[in-house]
Amino acid sequence: MEAMNVANPSDDPRPTKRIRSPPRTYYESLFANDLAMEEERMLAQAIANSRMDQCREPLTGIPFGPTFYPTIEEFSGDPLEYLETIRHEAEKYGIAKIVPPKGWNPPFALDVDSKKKFQTKDQSIHRLQEGISFGDGKDYTVKEYQKMATAWSNEWKKKHYSTAAKPIDPNLPNNGMPGEVHSDDATPTAADAKKMTPENLERDYWDIVETDRCEIDVDYGNDVDTSEFGSGFPMSDRGRALYSPNFKADQTNNNELPEPEFGTEEYYKETFWNLNNIPNSKNSVLRHLKVGIKGINVPWLYFGCLFSTFCWHNEDNFMNSINYHHKGAPKQWYGVPGTKQDADGVERVFKSYLSKKMRDVPDLLHHITTSFSPSLLKNEGVRVCKLLQHEGEFIVTFPRAFHCGFSLGPNVGEAVNFAVHDWISHAVDANERYRTFGRSSVFSHDRLVYTMAHHVNELRTKQICNDLAQELRRLMKEEMQLRQKLICAGVRDVSKEVELPPNRVDQLDEESADYDDKRLCHSCKHICFFSAVCCECSDSKVSCLRHSHYMCRCSAKRKYILVWTPESEMNKAISRVEKRGEELNDATAPPITIDDLEDAASSSKDRVTHQTFEVSCNPICPLDSVPALVSSDSTTDGVVSTEPNHQPSFSSMLPFNGTAAVTPLRQPN
Repeated sequence: MEAMNVANPSDDPRPTKRIRSPPRTYYESLFANDLAMEEERMLAQAIANSRMDQCREPLTGIPFGPTFYPTIEEFSGDPLEYLETIRHEAEKYGIAKIVPPKGWNPPFALDVDSKKKFQTKDQSIHRLQEGISFGDGKDYTVKEYQKMATAWSNEWKKKHYSTAAKPIDPNLPNNGMPGEVHSDDATPTAADAKKMTPENLERDYWDIVETDRCEIDVDYGNDVDTSEFGSGFPMSDRGRALYSPNFKADQTNNNELPEPEFGTEEYYKETFWNLNNIPNSKNSVLRHLKVGIKGINVPWLYFGCLFSTFCWHNEDNFMNSINYHHKGAPKQWYGVPGTKQDADGVERVFKSYLSKKMRDVPDLLHHITTSFSPSLLKNEGVRVCKLLQHEGEFIVTFPRAFHCGFSLGPNVGEAVNFAVHDWISHAVDANERYRTFGRSSVFSHDRLVYTMAHHVNELRTKQICNDLAQELRRLMKEEMQLRQKLICAGVRDVSKEVELPPNRVDQLDEESADYDDKRLCHSCKHICFFSAVCCECSDSKVSCLRHSHYMCRCSAKRKYILVWTPESEMNKAISRVEKRGEELNDATAPPITIDDLEDAASSSKDRVTHQTFEVSCNPICPLDSVPALVSSDSTTDGVVSTEPNHQPSFSSMLPFNGTAAVTPLRQPN
C-alpha cells in the first residue's frame, strides 16, 4: 500500500484580522460517545457510495472548456473589458482559459530564497469523497516545498511509469490563432500509455479518489498570503496594488495615465492582468474596497504538488475569480456553469452521495473539502467541462460556477477575486444563502450595493441601473416593513432621540470594516448596515430586523432599533440610480441571448422566494407568529444580565438608560 504522509499539525493558528472565510473544521469525534451509531452511519454511506464505483466511465467523455487567444491590442487594455467581450460564450462553461499573446513573459517576483515558512494542509486524496476536513501539514519554505514536491513526483513516476512524459509546450495550441477560441482536445495515443502524461495522471488521480485502492496523503500550500510572503508578480509603482508601498486609494487620475508598452518591465508592474492590480480596475466593483481582504482583493499564492487538490466550490459571494499559473507542472481544472439548474445539480449530487454527512453539516459545500468525479456529475445531468492550465496561462471562473481541480506536479499559482457591476443579481442570491446557513460574508452586501448607488457614473448600461435600483427597492421595502412590524410589536424606535453617525458610502476602509465586524446579526451573521435591533440585556449582541426574536428571550419593550440609514436617504440613492438609467441609451446594453432569457426566468423564480422571505421576516418563524415573549425579569440563555437597571452598550458603544442617553460609536466621516 502506497502512502505519502507529511502531516505535522501546527500549534500556531495564524490568526489574521480580516480574511476570506476559511473552511470550518468538522470534528470527526462528534459521535465518539456513540461509536456503534457512527459505524452504522458509515456503513450506510459506504453502501450508497458503492453506486459510484459501479458506474465509473472514462473521463474522455468530459468536453473541454473554451480557450481564448487575445491579440496584443486586446490584451493591452483593461482585462475586465476583454472578459466582457468573451463572457457570453465563456460563461456557458463556468470556466475559461486565456492564453496571453506571444511576448507575454512576466518576471517571477517571488523570493524563492526566503526563509519564511508557509503552512500547508494535509490532504487524504483517497478520502476526498467523504467530505472530511483537512488536517495541518508541515510548514515549508519555498525551496523546501519544491524539494518535497519534486521527490514525490519522482517517486510516483518510478513506481508507475517506465519513461517520463514529453515536456508540455504551452505555446503549441492545436493550430489556434490569435483572437480565436480553442479547446484542448488532443487525444492520447497508444505510445503514451506508459508515460506520465496528463491523461494518465488524471486517470491515476480519479482511481485513487474513487476506488480507495491506495492511501495517498499530500501537503498542499493553499491560501498563502501575498501581503506577507510576496506575490509572484512585481508590485505597481503607481500604487495600483492594495499592498504596494505607495498604494493610492483614489486611482482616478492614475487610471488616466498612459499604459506602458506591452512586454516592458513597467508593463508587468502596471498592467491590470497583474493580479495585484485587477481588483482596482476601473470596471471592478471591488475597487471601492480600500481594506485588504485576503483571498478577495489581495491575492493568495498556491503551492501545489502531484495530486494536491482544490475541491468543488464556488467563489465567495458568487464573485468571479482569476487564477494565474506562474511556474511548474500543469493544473487540471473542471468547471460547471453558474446557472441555477447546474449549481443546484451539484448540490443534488452532494446530498445524494453524502446524505448522512450533510444531515449533520448542511453547509458542507462551503467547507471546500469534497471532490466527486466530473463523470459522476455528468451522469446526474450536470453540465461539466475541463481545462488543462499550463505556465503563463489564466483561468477565469464565472459567478456561481462550481469548479475544482488538482496539480500534476510541483507548481506555483496565484488567484484573486473580482466583480463587475452586473454581478449584482448573483450577489443577492449569495447573500440570502449565507443568511440561511448563518455564514458571515467577507464584506457587507448592503454596504456595497449602497456604495454603488453613490458612484452612478460607473454604471455602464441601463440594465445594470435597473438591476441595482431593483435591489435597492427590495432592501428598502424589507427595511420599512420590518421596522414597522417591530415597532408595532413593542420594540422602541430611538431614532428621534439618538442621532447615529451616518454610514460611510464612498468606500469601505479599515475603520468602516471594523465597524461592520461589530454589528453582525447574532442569528444569521448578516452585517446590520441600515439598521439593527439591540436589547438592554446584553452589551454585545445585535440582531438584524429579521431575527430579533432569536437574539434573546426578553420582552419587546426591552429592545430598541438603531437606524443608520433613514428611509429618505435610501430613496435618494434609488433616485440617483434611476436617473442614471434614464440617461443611458438602451443600445449600450449587450444583446440578449436565449441563455439570458432562460437565466432571467430562473432568477424571477428566485426573486419570488426572496420576496416571500422578506415579508415573513424569517423562513422558520414569522414575526406575526412569534410566541408570547417572556417578561423583562426573565433569564435568557445564561449570558444575559437580569439586573433591572442593566446598561447595555452594544460592544461598549451604545449605553442606554431607558430615556434618550445613547452614546453612538464613532463612524468615520
